[in-house]
Amino acid sequence: MKQEFGIVGLGVMGRNLARNIERNGFSVALYNRELEWTDAFLAEYGEGHRFLGTKSYEEFVASIERPRRILMMIAAGAPVDSVAATLRPLLDEGDILIDGGNSNYEDTNRRLEELEPTGIRYFGMGVSGGEEGALWGPSLMPGGDKATYQHLEPVLTKIAAKVDSGPCVSWCGYRSAGHFVKMVHNGIEYGDMQLIAESYDLMRHALGMEPAEIADTFGEWNRGELNSFLIEITSKIADFPDDQGDGGVLIDQILDSAGQKGTGKWTSISALGLGIPIPTITAAVDARIVSSMKPLRVRASEVYPPSSEVLARRADLDKKAVLGWIRDSLYASKICSYAQGFDLIHQASQDFEYGTRLDEMARIWKGGCIIRAAFLDKIRSAFQAQPDLENLLLDPSFQDDIRSRVDSWRQVVHLSVDLAMAMPAMSASLSYYDALRRKTLPANVIQAQRDFFGAHTYKRLDREGSFHTDWPSLED
Repeated sequence: MKQEFGIVGLGVMGRNLARNIERNGFSVALYNRELEWTDAFLAEYGEGHRFLGTKSYEEFVASIERPRRILMMIAAGAPVDSVAATLRPLLDEGDILIDGGNSNYEDTNRRLEELEPTGIRYFGMGVSGGEEGALWGPSLMPGGDKATYQHLEPVLTKIAAKVDSGPCVSWCGYRSAGHFVKMVHNGIEYGDMQLIAESYDLMRHALGMEPAEIADTFGEWNRGELNSFLIEITSKIADFPDDQGDGGVLIDQILDSAGQKGTGKWTSISALGLGIPIPTITAAVDARIVSSMKPLRVRASEVYPPSSEVLARRADLDKKAVLGWIRDSLYASKICSYAQGFDLIHQASQDFEYGTRLDEMARIWKGGCIIRAAFLDKIRSAFQAQPDLENLLLDPSFQDDIRSRVDSWRQVVHLSVDLAMAMPAMSASLSYYDALRRKTLPANVIQAQRDFFGAHTYKRLDREGSFHTDWPSLED
């Protein structure tokens, strides 16, 4: 009997997605380049389940019913090209090949063009939720031919996370839309994580709060408007005991140097190309890069130690008031991070003709994924009420949220400057808000400078057209 689905790659995500698919009623063919991985998987999970292990690509492809639905869960980049090239002559017109890794959306576009003449349907699908999400319900972001999606939908809706508004999967748009949406999801994730880290930093190193109190504070915040997966896990992380040392909390022993796999950087690069400002997300990417420069930071800390006045300010703070400011600032800054991400998806959908529905993206991020948060319901409602909403900050509900918190937001950013503590993401979020709300910005000076040194011309407020001025020479 032919298998209903196929998976190439039995790493952590591939293994768990295979188990998820089979548990939800579909037989699964398996292939992994290291054959012993397949054997180990079947030894642990094969008995009583509908898995078929295969030893070659030819056997794997032949074992799957048509149109074949094959999911690649392998490392992005060259490995995807290699596997796609190997499978290509074995597949038939109408078969569906899905890349479930964190591939660059431009690579997805290229592979689509390469496979289009063969009639093979190529899908780029973002998968978020990590190991547990893959097993029990991820958020899935498939992009590709809309008509072909009907062949994937029965499986994907079964295995996706479930929330009150349905399964956390939706067709994201044509061509590379799925991988673009997943990239932006990860960019928002970068911003969110940095904002939470900055909040922790103020609690721990400005207010001098103990780990248990910090954990309780994040736990309390998670029961309100800040409810989200990342706030929840931070409440667990903040006071988790050091299980590999001699006591204390683990977080105090973790090196303050954050890694990245590239999706945050890709988000910033794509935003520059599309002309969309995403300063919160880019600040988070920059913060990770600065964090990786640990030896330099150690040397600089010796050259530029905090003054006694700064240290005195840290010791003279009203903890209750500052915690309220931090909570409000975190919420307002998160709104900006999500607003920037949705603005970027909107622009990409227009420029690349994806056909992405922003309200659906908010819905499928409510469960399974890393950035799931309670206020995604508000975001979904905002785009349902105004599908062409230019920016979330213009939605009436979010206007009220920002107005009621902006004073606290300014207090936190001001405090971080006074205490010589870097708050790049919160500061960038506030600057983003302030720039958007300014009717007049100093770009007129920049335009005059450009015309002075390069005759680039400028536009005027009082008449149409482009103008150039014969500026005085520096010798005059």
